[in-house]
Amino acid sequence: MEGGDRTPPRIGIIGSGSWATAIASLLTWREQPDAQPIRWWIRRQEALDHILATGHNPHYLRSLTLKRNRLALSSDLNTVVEDSDILILAVPSAHLDTVLEAQPLPTFKDKVVFSAIKGLVSEDHHIPARYLHKVMGVPYDRLGLISGPSHAEEVAREQWTYLTLACPDVRMAESLAGVMANPWLHIRCNDDLFGIELAAVLKNVYAIAAGVSHGLGIGDNFNAVLIASALNETERFLNAVNSTSRDLSSSAYLGDLLVTAYSPHSRNRTLGTMVGKGYSVPGALMEMGMVAEGYRSALGINRINQKFGVDMPVAEAVYRILHEQVAPSIEMRILSDRIH
Repeated sequence: MEGGDRTPPRIGIIGSGSWATAIASLLTWREQPDAQPIRWWIRRQEALDHILATGHNPHYLRSLTLKRNRLALSSDLNTVVEDSDILILAVPSAHLDTVLEAQPLPTFKDKVVFSAIKGLVSEDHHIPARYLHKVMGVPYDRLGLISGPSHAEEVAREQWTYLTLACPDVRMAESLAGVMANPWLHIRCNDDLFGIELAAVLKNVYAIAAGVSHGLGIGDNFNAVLIASALNETERFLNAVNSTSRDLSSSAYLGDLLVTAYSPHSRNRTLGTMVGKGYSVPGALMEMGMVAEGYRSALGINRINQKFGVDMPVAEAVYRILHEQVAPSIEMRILSDRIH
């Protein structure tokens, strides 16, 4: 990954869900004769065996055909980590510390680590970059982020896709972008690691709010104001936590918020819709059978904001609906008088 090093990097993926599967597809889309195989840690042996036999992930994006000849699958996490120069983490934030706790700290210190995680980690509510730096010992200048606006389902169908790669050392983001490049993928590189990561956490909370509104049948007029208010909240929060020059109207911030709040592919919008339609929160989470990062993020943002005191009526409404069991109809009525 250094500027003068033209040796193809060894890339490893940690995780086997939708995003990990989509990223594996992106990294192997182009035929590159001198490229290293993509190392890929698959936790479940039966899923690993199924991919090796059929080229399809049996649990996620099942219609996507993976290039088995370009993949080196393993259920041994240590092997994947040790044999990779760049690690891409694509596991639910709630499980990241459990997955990595077996790794000795020096293993990660020499790696470039890109997070494709959009939630808060551990009981301390760390953003992934802070967790990877403090707990796993990765220097901040070797940490990166893979963000949207994009959905794994559309990546699988090779629809026009937009990604943002953020890293304090933009050259590292540009290097990974070169490996991922293909005709239908548009990538922008950015150095705002913390801002984009926090915005990615917040947009899942706001997507739940949009889903609740949809489930209650409140209508598009309210939703338009809701999302505009969510963007304003995001700007206030980012300025309080990590003030720097950033354009929140760009796709890394506003675009990612819009696609998550409005798309039927959005798990967080789906959770909000179910709660708005009358499901209990535990019942909705159980029936979904997939991780909606905004559930835990709503709690984490509430706890972080106790320090900063930012005015965040939309995020507060989602927190009260999910974690204090306030009726969605009541909370949305109160919210309607607080946003404009």
